[in-house]
Amino acid sequence: MVKLIEIMLDEGLITKEAISTLVKSRPPKKISFANLVAENMIDLHTVEIFLAKKIRQGVITLEHLEKIEGIDITPILEEIAKQLHVEYIDLDSIEIDMKLFSQVPYKQLLKYNVIPVEESDLNVLVVFDDPLDMAAHDAVQRLFPKKPIKIAISKPSQIRKHLHRLEINESIKSLIMEIRQDLSKEGSTDEEDSENPAVLKLIDIILKSAIFIGASDIHVEATEKSCIVRERVDGMLRQSFTFDKDIFSPLSSRMKLLSNLDIAERRKPQDGRFSATISKKEFDFRVSTLPTIYGESIVMRILDKTKAMIRLEEAGMSKFCYDRFSQAIKVPYGIVLVTGPTGSGKTTTLYGALNAIKDVKDKIITVEDPVEYQMSGLQQVQVRPNVGLTFASALKSILRQDPDKIMIGEIRDQETLRIAIQAALTGHLVLSTLHTNDAISAVTRILDMGIEEYLVSGALVAIQAQRLVRKICPYCKKETVLPESLLKDVKQYLPENPTFYVGEGCKECGHSGYKGREMISEVLTISETFSRMIARNASKEEMTKQAMEEGFISMFEDGVRKALEGKTTIEEIYRVARL
Repeated sequence: MVKLIEIMLDEGLITKEAISTLVKSRPPKKISFANLVAENMIDLHTVEIFLAKKIRQGVITLEHLEKIEGIDITPILEEIAKQLHVEYIDLDSIEIDMKLFSQVPYKQLLKYNVIPVEESDLNVLVVFDDPLDMAAHDAVQRLFPKKPIKIAISKPSQIRKHLHRLEINESIKSLIMEIRQDLSKEGSTDEEDSENPAVLKLIDIILKSAIFIGASDIHVEATEKSCIVRERVDGMLRQSFTFDKDIFSPLSSRMKLLSNLDIAERRKPQDGRFSATISKKEFDFRVSTLPTIYGESIVMRILDKTKAMIRLEEAGMSKFCYDRFSQAIKVPYGIVLVTGPTGSGKTTTLYGALNAIKDVKDKIITVEDPVEYQMSGLQQVQVRPNVGLTFASALKSILRQDPDKIMIGEIRDQETLRIAIQAALTGHLVLSTLHTNDAISAVTRILDMGIEEYLVSGALVAIQAQRLVRKICPYCKKETVLPESLLKDVKQYLPENPTFYVGEGCKECGHSGYKGREMISEVLTISETFSRMIARNASKEEMTKQAMEEGFISMFEDGVRKALEGKTTIEEIYRVARL
């Protein structure tokens, strides 16, 4: 950063007086590119053109540019591409031709930091991180002697990320060749192809890779040119393997056989399940197939049985929310709701709550769809709509089983909600989930479903709304300066001279800057005053005002506090929550 400031001073893009003003400001501000732009001391567009010129001259590199805080290098790359008459490519938005990649030694690609993207009748398109490195151009051209190379540029971080992913493919190249040799045999069937030991080894590698990085789902998809494997890690999909298109058929057939599905059926969706022991630990895999225009999409949900034993205090709640929620689930009767969208960790929170309150003196029954984790000390019921066992019908039967506490996986309709509230009013503790954006909205949602106000006010004990945010990777964590555009909406929650952090991206976090997830939440406890407001059908604005007076902390504010503690980023809070 210092070098860039010196170059800008020499070129007259910024004055020493401007730097001095920044340092002497109250509170004093760090000399950073983000602060220079925020204080209107430099014009962003002028600097982008200037930086493109300096990169052409070899004064600074694209890799150096990526480390500058508060700058988006995409416009600069586009400007450089225009000046050099080459193409700028966003590697995350295109499909790399794996047959082309497999033609050249991986070590050579790594040495020059290049990726061959696609081959046409006229040339081979190759992405470079340094478009001016003539020695690299000549070396790469020798790798493709039959056609001239066409130069393109991309972000160095993207090239590194994709080379790291392709490195895994390199290690299983022999397996792919073995599968392809079997496919070339005349008269081979899907079932015979899927029994190939190489296919089993490939599936084993895919499962181990996903579990090793902590993925929650594995997506195996047929595309126009290839077969790709993606993993959902910390709520975000990332691509881990890319195979040739012909590998998809034996791979999907074997996965269907493992899950007891019909391998010949490719026109209808199917659902199955299988178990496997990975690294001496047992996992369940819930499998779903869906026909697509290029073949099928196969999604495997990874169910780690140890997650059912999660303790509530380890779920990532702030102390304030944990204390409120723990107090709520210890009441003898009433209904406690956990709300949020799909994938926000609601079920995990419910299992944590059940672990906290289960006791040999109490009969606890759950009704779920599906039963993801089996817990000792509970009676768990699997919903089966095809035989008439719905949430509502199961709940009616459960009430005749003399339960003390009931957990309903999800409230989907008025009938289930009404039975749950009646159970809460007749001496049972009911835990359940509801799909709403925040805690206070859950009250209005219940009333909109047709439940009378006096029933709701008498049954509700507490409502927790939650989201999962990605945690900053501890291996590449560093301090950062946020642009003014991000700070303006959160200033009311910030102390003087706040410090924020960001992950630079490294091998440990798959170059994402994030590793693991943590909960941000808000807990609304229903006081006597709040209960009376529900009974008289008060507006959401009135209820929000009353909640604030009672010390309610919103999910957004809880997230900002976690960003200040260095656990996550403000960008991540904006992504999952709103003011």
